Parts: sequence; structure tokens; C-alpha cells
Amino acid sequence: MNLTPAQERVYGFVRDYIQKNGYSPSYEEIRQNLGFRSLNAVFKHLKQLEQRGYVQSLWKNKKRALELLPLHTGAVSIPFLGVVAAGTPIEAVEIPESVEVPESFLANGNNFALRVKGDSMIEEGIREGDILIVARQSRAENGQTVVALVQGEATVKKFYQRGEEIELRPANSRMQPIHARADAVEVVGTVVGLLRNYRRRSLGVV
Repeated sequence: MNLTPAQERVYGFVRDYIQKNGYSPSYEEIRQNLGFRSLNAVFKHLKQLEQRGYVQSLWKNKKRALELLPLHTGAVSIPFLGVVAAGTPIEAVEIPESVEVPESFLANGNNFALRVKGDSMIEEGIREGDILIVARQSRAENGQTVVALVQGEATVKKFYQRGEEIELRPANSRMQPIHARADAVEVVGTVVGLLRNYRRRSLGVV
């Protein structure tokens, strides 16, 4: 059962906040800490998490009434392959490390992790320093967030293809998309999960 990066961020923040304080954050605290522009975005993601069995709202119309539900999932170790750019494409360097992630984050098949550098995907909830969980595959649907190689350099962007042209679109209104011929772009995989260190001590699963 996979979540979108934004849903994972909300779940991770709520979980870490409850662990630290003993009670759930308010909707406004979620909005401010995660950078959402409106409370409607917070409500939408919490409703989706509740529908998927990750959280439960104990009392309607209360500001601090969220409870985490047990996920009953184990941790799985996957390869950590280096850095991917959320900005200008950079070289991805494979390094012999691994990272543990919840089994529910993984898609079927081959998965790996990459650390994000840059902020071109910030409006999709992907920040510099985040660890992306990627399902290795060579094809993608329009609108999916992918890790792709452009002339041998790695980047994470939204994928769109029109005929023989591919657009790799950032989720940052200040940045321009990358346009390239289909034969110049290699899709490495699609993003299926995200890890973040909220407390700057250890990786937090979000």
C-alpha cells in the first residue's frame, strides 16, 4: 500500500510529533511545518491517510484528535545508490550502502534509494536531503514522478511524453522544464516513497 510523497510527509510529521509530544499536532501546525498553502490541502491528505488506514480522527471538529493506526509492516533493506538532482541534472554515483524502509513503501520488483539534491520538486513535497524510494522500471506514465538520466546525468522530475519529445517538468514555479528527444532520456524508475529526517538525528520514515 503505497502513499504519495505528500501523504508520506504528512504521516511522518504526525507520527514524529506524537512520539515527541504525546499528542497530535494541530492542522495549522501541519500546514506551517510542511509548507502547505492552505488548510484544505492538510484536510485532503489526512482524509486520504484515514481512508488508507494510516490515521484515525477520534473526534470531529477538534484540532488535536489524530491517532496513528498500526501498520503491521516490516522493514526491508534496499540499495542506496547515491545522489539525484532535483534541479540541474548531476551524475549519479553508486555507493555500496543500503537503507531500511517500511515494506508497505515498496512496489513489486526491484527498488532502490537516492538522496535528493536541489529544490526543483519542492511543490511536490520533495526537499533537498530527502531519500527517495524508487521502483526500477524503464517506462513511465504521463504525470508520474521519475528518476531519469538525461545524457547520462540523473534528475528527478515529473514525466510527460508527446510523440518523440519528453518533458521533465519540475514542481517549482521558478524553474523551467527540461525538453529532450525520447532517445536522449532514459527512465530509471518511478518514485514510490520518501524518507526524511525531521529531528536531524536519524532518518525518519515519512
